[in-house]
Amino acid sequence: MVDKKQKALVISKREGAFAAVNSGIVQNFIIPFALVLQTTNFLIGILSSFIGLIGPIAQISNSRLMERYTRKKIILVSALIQIFILIPIIVLGILFYFDIFVGALPILLILFYSLYVAIGAVNAPIWFSWMGDLVPEKYRGDYFSKRNRLIGTIAMVSILIGGFFLDFFKTQGLALFGFAILFFIAFIARFISIIILSKQYHPNFKLKKGYYFSFYDFIKYSPKNNFGRFAIFVGAMYLAIAIASPFFTVHMLKELEYSYALFTIVNLSASVFSLMTLSFWGKFADKYGNHLVLKICSFFIPLVPLLWMLSPNPFYLIFVPSLISGIFWGGFNLSVLNFIYDSTKPEHRALCNAYTNVLRGFGVFFGGLIGAGIVKFVQVDFLPNIFLFIFLVSGIARYLVVFIFMPSFKEVRATKRPPILIRELKHIGNVEHGVHHFRDSLFQDSYLFYGPAKHVRKTMDMIFP
Repeated sequence: MVDKKQKALVISKREGAFAAVNSGIVQNFIIPFALVLQTTNFLIGILSSFIGLIGPIAQISNSRLMERYTRKKIILVSALIQIFILIPIIVLGILFYFDIFVGALPILLILFYSLYVAIGAVNAPIWFSWMGDLVPEKYRGDYFSKRNRLIGTIAMVSILIGGFFLDFFKTQGLALFGFAILFFIAFIARFISIIILSKQYHPNFKLKKGYYFSFYDFIKYSPKNNFGRFAIFVGAMYLAIAIASPFFTVHMLKELEYSYALFTIVNLSASVFSLMTLSFWGKFADKYGNHLVLKICSFFIPLVPLLWMLSPNPFYLIFVPSLISGIFWGGFNLSVLNFIYDSTKPEHRALCNAYTNVLRGFGVFFGGLIGAGIVKFVQVDFLPNIFLFIFLVSGIARYLVVFIFMPSFKEVRATKRPPILIRELKHIGNVEHGVHHFRDSLFQDSYLFYGPAKHVRKTMDMIFP
């Protein structure tokens, strides 16, 4: 049994590596693709808000599916259906190139991509439940930080190559065909990941009688229990975040007129900094608890949109707001995931994760509507463009959420109290130690940049052992 689980954890990393190519390409280039289809700023906001809601709502029925089918079967079938939706999305670009139904294409893109997100969202809580039965509790932070580093590194390289790839096609006047090729590569990568996932061990799992509770019951009792208050915090935080999140891309491509390559580099810089710190956050959370990590990261995350207001210089954007974003978003996302694991029983994990995602989805939906409404109806004279005002509103809203909701929930595990935070961060003050820490934390699992020939081989050995 132990050997099967250990092998499954290795397979999960391998599967995640190919899935990362798909998610990296689709998630990062769907808005640039929408802009090429002449989608308005208002519709970009609607796209972001709509997909933020429809995905989590699709998850509500997950537990009922788990009553009839195994988790493995649900994930494999839904993932297979999802990737075939990329085909009509590719066709939209071809139709635009030949000037066919041009006016309807942005709406069709919103519909197809919403369906793509909804079907993919069915997987998330079920995969969450499956992995919860495979990863030992005391190693969750460490394992998921390592898996996320591997996945993040491969996604980052895919996005970087994709950005330069699109720039090349753009110079030839064939940007739409560049997008079509990228999305087809994403299709192939996800198909390979599905094949690998089919070989992953699935432990026996039965839902206990009486496990189910409705979303209404979840909402009704959320203010009265620790996990419910945590879920409300997550939903409120994502509302504040979604006010601005779809407009960073629009700001760079429209207002700052960045090339696809420069846009990609700025976007990826946060991922680089996140990869550098994931190992630290995983071990810190295992030792001192996820609540403390959330508290630390939530203090810095609201700074990100505010810092975007200060300069359009790409070097500034990379080394100031993207640095802060990468470091603290990595810790935040990791600890949200692990806090749900720590707070729920196995039979409730998928359900609680789905309901938390629904609250997050409502947050993204209403936040996106607020952002779209600001773009459509608000005019500002004291800032160079409307996007900077949106960043200001989002930053203030994030801080309000932190100060109002963060004190409402607490750590659920018995953890150590940090004697002093500086002891955990001592490598920052020591350049030599910092270099080694960077190397060890970033390349321990991904091996992608340190000693290129040697470690690319090791990465491939990890994917294909």
